[in-house]
Formats: sequence, C-alpha cells, structure tokens
Amino acid sequence: MHLSISINEQELVQQCIAGEEKGYAMLYNKYAKRIYHAVLRVMGNSAETEDIVQEAFCTAFEQIDRLKNQNNFEGWVKRIALNQAISTLRKKKMVFTEDSHLEAVADEELDLNEEFIFQCQVDDVKKAIAALPDGYRTIVSLHLFEDMGQEEIGKMLGINHATV
Repeated sequence: MHLSISINEQELVQQCIAGEEKGYAMLYNKYAKRIYHAVLRVMGNSAETEDIVQEAFCTAFEQIDRLKNQNNFEGWVKRIALNQAISTLRKKKMVFTEDSHLEAVADEELDLNEEFIFQCQVDDVKKAIAALPDGYRTIVSLHLFEDMGQEEIGKMLGINHATV
C-alpha cells in the first residue's frame, strides 16, 4: 500500500519561513521546471535560463517572508524570474524600440494569420517564435505563454503598450 501525504503550498511556504530545508526543496522541485520553461521562452538560451531560474528561487527564498499570498508562490517566483530575464536582456543592450516606421497590419491580414497559426503544427510555431529576434521573441512569449496583456508587458519592458 502506498501512502501519499499532500502538503499544500501554504504549508511549504511556512516551512521555508521557519528555515526548514524540506520546504525549500519541495517548492523548488514542484515549480522549477515550469519556471524554467517560462524563462526559456523569453531568453531562448538554456544556460542563461538555468542561471536566472536559480537566482529567482534564491531571491524568492531569501525574501519569502514578504510573500503576501502564500498560496501563490509559483506566480510570485515566476514574476521574479521573468523580471530577471528582462533585466538580463537589457544588460545585453537589447532595445525594445518604438517602431513607428513599421506599417500597421490591416485587420484582414490579422484574421488570415490567426487561421494560419491554427493550421500550423505546434513545433512549427515554436520554431518560428524561437527564430524571432530577442526583443520580439520576448514580447511574443510574454503575451502568448505567460498570458500578459500589452499594457503589462509595456510597463515591464519600459515601452509604450502600443509598441507591444
């Protein structure tokens, strides 16, 4: 017979606040993979992504007593990691520019693109996103995979939401 003990997120956070290593390990094991994939979609580089995820968890664990909603550790550490990823991209002098010279896309073209995306295979879409220049890939990943709105992305990147 296999006995399964369920420990909720709030209990794990409480263990971390109490300095119990078991809480740190369980939270890390529970969320590291998902956080890694979220950051990888923004960064496009696995070595840097690993560093960012490690730093994000260290920051989260050091400041865990500041976590307001103890049932949302994953969202909190993901936000820390994504902010660190964007800071890393900025340090590389990646510029999120106001592209006023770009032509506006007509509404009919957007509809065609949406139909095309639904017809593409998932791998083809992922490859296309990975092939985008860093700034564009970051914006597309935050919007599509992290479900962030244009205004939120604009604030995070320090650019006008219309540019996003």
